[in-house]
Amino acid sequence: MQSESLDYILDHYKNPRNFGTIEDADFSYEEGIPSCGDVIRLDLKIRDNKLDDVKFSGTGCAISQASVSILTENVTGKEIGDVISLTDHDMLEALGGQVSPIRFKCALLGLTVLKKALAGIKSDS
Repeated sequence: MQSESLDYILDHYKNPRNFGTIEDADFSYEEGIPSCGDVIRLDLKIRDNKLDDVKFSGTGCAISQASVSILTENVTGKEIGDVISLTDHDMLEALGGQVSPIRFKCALLGLTVLKKALAGIKSDS
């Protein structure tokens, strides 16, 4: 992993953006990776078919926590359809560098949780 990418990930891990909860969230979803103990919960506030506010909480390794911090920054204010179309590749690219295959699950956990939360919203509509 390049030094810039590592610094970027460590900054998001040490200074997470959008960390916390939304008391009156429109939807919340939590999931983890049992084999390593990473857990992420996302709270979503929806307005005009956009993610108006996104907060996360949870625990885990630097990769899982930094990636969800980066993800929340990237999706806040976006149309739900655009967010649903994000790919694993998009998430790995947002991390700014190579993630080892053993860390893919950690890096993609936030995106997995977000897509499942949005699937719940879509089914509630």
